Amino acid sequence: MDDATEQERRVKANAQDYNDKFSYAGNHIKTSKYNIFTFLPVNLFEQFQRVANAYFVVLLILQLIPAISSLSWFTTIVPLVLVLVITAVKDATDDYFRHKSDEQVNNRPSQVLIGGSLQNEKWMNLQVGDIIKLENNQIVAADILLLSSSEPYGLCYIETAELDGETNLKVRQALSVTSDLSDISKLYDFDGEVICEPPNNKLDRFTGTLYWRDMKYPLDNDKMLLRGCVLRNTKWCFGMVVFAGLQTKLMQNCGRTTFKRTSIDKLMNTLVLWIFGFLICMGVILAIGNTIWESRIGRNFQVYLPQDGFLSNAVLSGFLTFWSYIIILNTVVPISLYVSVEVLRLGHSYFINWDRKMYYSQKDIPAEARTTTLNEELGQVEFIFSDKTGTLTQNIMVFKKCSINGKTYGMVELIFCSNERTACVDFSFNPLCDTRFKFYDNSLVEAIQLEDPSVQEFFRLLALCHTVMPEEKCEGRLLYQAQSPDEGALVTAARNFGFVFRARTPETITLCETGQAVTYQLLAILDFNNVRKRMSEFAGEGLRTLALAYRDLDEEYFEVWRKKLLFTSTLIENREGQLAVLYEEIEQGLKLLGATAIEDKLQEGVPETIARLSLADIKIWVLTGDKLETAMNIGYSCGMLRDDMNEVFVISGYTLLEVQQQLRSAKEHVLGLSRLSSAGDVEKSDVFADDSVFEETIISEYALVINGHSLAHALEPQLEHTLLDLACLCKAVICCRVTPMQKAQVVELVKRHKRAVTLAIGDGANDVSMIKTAHIGVGISGQEGMQAVLASDYSFAQFRYLQRLLLVHGRWSYFRMCNFLWYFFYKNFAFTLVHFWFAFFCGFSAQTVYDQWFITLFNIVYTSLPVLAMGLFDQDVSDQNSLQYPSLYKPGQLNLLFNKRQFFLCTLQGMGTSFLLFFIPYGAFSLVMKEDVSHVSDQQAFAVTIATSLVIIVSVQIGLKTYYWTAVNHVFIWGSLVIYFAILFAVQSDGIFGIFPNQFPFVGTARNFLMEKNVWLVILLTTVRYLQQASKRQGPQERNLRRVRRTSSRRSAYAFSHQQGYGELITSGKNMRTTVVPSNPSPGRVPHNSTWIDNMLKRKSEVACISDESKRSPENSSRALQTQKNQCTD
Repeated sequence: MDDATEQERRVKANAQDYNDKFSYAGNHIKTSKYNIFTFLPVNLFEQFQRVANAYFVVLLILQLIPAISSLSWFTTIVPLVLVLVITAVKDATDDYFRHKSDEQVNNRPSQVLIGGSLQNEKWMNLQVGDIIKLENNQIVAADILLLSSSEPYGLCYIETAELDGETNLKVRQALSVTSDLSDISKLYDFDGEVICEPPNNKLDRFTGTLYWRDMKYPLDNDKMLLRGCVLRNTKWCFGMVVFAGLQTKLMQNCGRTTFKRTSIDKLMNTLVLWIFGFLICMGVILAIGNTIWESRIGRNFQVYLPQDGFLSNAVLSGFLTFWSYIIILNTVVPISLYVSVEVLRLGHSYFINWDRKMYYSQKDIPAEARTTTLNEELGQVEFIFSDKTGTLTQNIMVFKKCSINGKTYGMVELIFCSNERTACVDFSFNPLCDTRFKFYDNSLVEAIQLEDPSVQEFFRLLALCHTVMPEEKCEGRLLYQAQSPDEGALVTAARNFGFVFRARTPETITLCETGQAVTYQLLAILDFNNVRKRMSEFAGEGLRTLALAYRDLDEEYFEVWRKKLLFTSTLIENREGQLAVLYEEIEQGLKLLGATAIEDKLQEGVPETIARLSLADIKIWVLTGDKLETAMNIGYSCGMLRDDMNEVFVISGYTLLEVQQQLRSAKEHVLGLSRLSSAGDVEKSDVFADDSVFEETIISEYALVINGHSLAHALEPQLEHTLLDLACLCKAVICCRVTPMQKAQVVELVKRHKRAVTLAIGDGANDVSMIKTAHIGVGISGQEGMQAVLASDYSFAQFRYLQRLLLVHGRWSYFRMCNFLWYFFYKNFAFTLVHFWFAFFCGFSAQTVYDQWFITLFNIVYTSLPVLAMGLFDQDVSDQNSLQYPSLYKPGQLNLLFNKRQFFLCTLQGMGTSFLLFFIPYGAFSLVMKEDVSHVSDQQAFAVTIATSLVIIVSVQIGLKTYYWTAVNHVFIWGSLVIYFAILFAVQSDGIFGIFPNQFPFVGTARNFLMEKNVWLVILLTTVRYLQQASKRQGPQERNLRRVRRTSSRRSAYAFSHQQGYGELITSGKNMRTTVVPSNPSPGRVPHNSTWIDNMLKRKSEVACISDESKRSPENSSRALQTQKNQCTD
């Protein structure tokens, strides 16, 4: 049955005929794409869907037509086949490993109940409705309903690392009515039917009902064992297959992730289309030239070069010439560009993986590039969206304080008046204590010893209300398996203060209360969710707080409520919503016992990393589920919020109107004050008439903090623009109490309305949607499992490694890719356009300048390795300087190094190079004489001169563009020149002519011609003239990073590095709207008598001020730079 059409699933145990009616998927999986018969046709079909490959196939067909082709077919088929073969080998290798993995998984053994006995079967033969047996340490073969186990009450323990990366054990429990189905005969007689939700990818949710013996029983995720889990600490268990094969939740989560494309990718596709258009234009021009030449001049040569009647028509000749030149000029379209780009990206990914400075030795976790397609995008990030807990903080929870019955317990470790540390509480009175637990207030222990009832009730509640699983391998040695670090910290605290959680069953919880064993009956579990309220008593200190309360229930009332709970638990639709209503009903009239305060410290290097990224003009937004006070305190701790900020706006409205008013008021406050501070005359107000222009010039520092319920309104279509405008005016943005979906919505808002690269970083499952939504997703290998890592594009262990990922690897990747593309397009234009100039001197006859072997080998042999070496190893500055001067990152954000303008410049330089390559030898050869006074006039000698000059010039050009020379660069560049001359002399030698006389007819041309001094003088003249032309061209970095004049400002270099740039302002033309010149330029405002390029370079050229910034490190720049005034003027 198709997953899309399946509304609900009906599965009956031990009833294969009944289940076959629904055509459910079997347990066989297939993740491979090809087999031995389909690989060639399917792979070729996929490759020819790429426009460039299809284009070259058309060219190959055209070259087989003698009337229009002056090039042999091998000039196209050799590079085409090379590209196809490289891609096919890569695809085949990937698919081979997928085949091996599928075969290994499908052939795993399993025990299935068939005909009243257990039989061994392969995984791939399992069917929905089968009852299977699992043994300890065995992998679960399918999504199964747990029926019974070797443990009491049908309990079993599983490890879910393959699903979510979490290694802590989780408990699953069978229904009490099936927990005694341990005999084979009873299991064979079991005929229960499960009606449940259709296949989906939600790992933490399952909704279903078991119908058996005229009764129905609710099923949820705690009753299910999912494929990929491992049975632990349980001898055996039995289960019924509900979902199999590709319909299991594990396989449903293995679907294709949305393909992320970089801005460079999109630009390349556009440029290739432009090149196609340029190629057609050249073909049309030359075809028209041929038509004119044939009609006016060509007819005069028919005595010597008679033509067929078919070709005597000048217009027809022009038409055929068009196709001939399309063939000849086809090398302007870079067939190997995409393959070369993939090679570079793969190399850049390995550099990230091999970076020992991003290796976390404490947990043996290296950095990992989980994709190879986004490396250069790392050098263009403008917005970072970060989780807080586990990302900025360590997610290692420590019980620091508590409030019980209005009294606060827990002192700071340092007594300020005496500079002495308070003594740690001695828990030696408790033989079951955790020796690693530290607390610094003895009065709480005294309250326990005095048997204060409120204190006892407080810790009793902590020891009872949780989902922790205890493991006691020997007497007194307890190990808690907690799904949440918070739960583990709270239960451990209760343990040390004498309320020790010892054991649990599905119906009971056993505690050891100050040495006495007490067993409590478990009546119901109300799952915690982030809608249920928390209090904030300690949140102002940056601590995670949780309120503890209780209610005495009437037994009769509870029984009525419990029946409603059991009924609601069997619903298929909207079960969670109905349960939430019931939870809210019973959680009324609670009496507050107290509150806990848990500390989650910042990770090492977080403030320094945020400061350095801020200097790179990267905006950091924190999206967290914590309370507002906690989030703000962490904001101050990590340096995002500061006391000297002009204003911190807190948006906390509960209605749409309130949120709208707060957002507009805050925005008007920012714009209004700045206008007042900038107003010098009436005319000045006209300059700021458009807020979108004025937002670019905000010089004050603001922060925005918005609550989750307010954010829900702010994300409405009528308010989202106001929210985004205000947020972009602020230096820091913190969204607290947000849901995972809201995190993704905030990222999507910025992606949709800002032409900026976004990066999301988090460590938990609640960050997955945000990570997948952003252009780049980064996962932290932390305490909350691996779901964020599995969904990410890059992963590492600590937030501080983000600065190296962006400022070093990202910047280098962008720099290298841009230089690679510039050179790649340049050399192709220089190589190809020589044919265009030659056409005007050969009667537009589609005669080629170069010999066919040079055309074939130019891109794949003579110039391929040097450009790859530059794209892999080049670096304009070292990694230390990249981190020391974060402003060097800005050209990537502004997309300066390679864009449409740079493409036009490299095209013009390529055209200029081709012009010199053709006309200098052409002019020289009309005058040059050999030493024997004979003319140097044959076409092949002319071709060798141009080809030799071209190879030397493009080698010199790549040398000029190389900043960082390695042994590989030297070998590839100079080795390519050696290879060129070796092949040139080889293909024009007597020996190869004797073997292949038709393919290599130019015997001895290179040997004889390159012996002439005049020829080398022509080559030297061409190269030197090119160098003169190239020296006049100023690189994009040099132009854009020159020092420009700044007006005075009350803020330092640190401050203006956060201002919004002038890119939008210039491209929109809004800065041209007024010609009024203010007499006294306002602080932070560019004078109007500056040129528009000065306006743009005001932001782009901040790197020019790094000489002043270099005097201090980023760690203390936040404070030191506040005292700097006007350091970056000319």
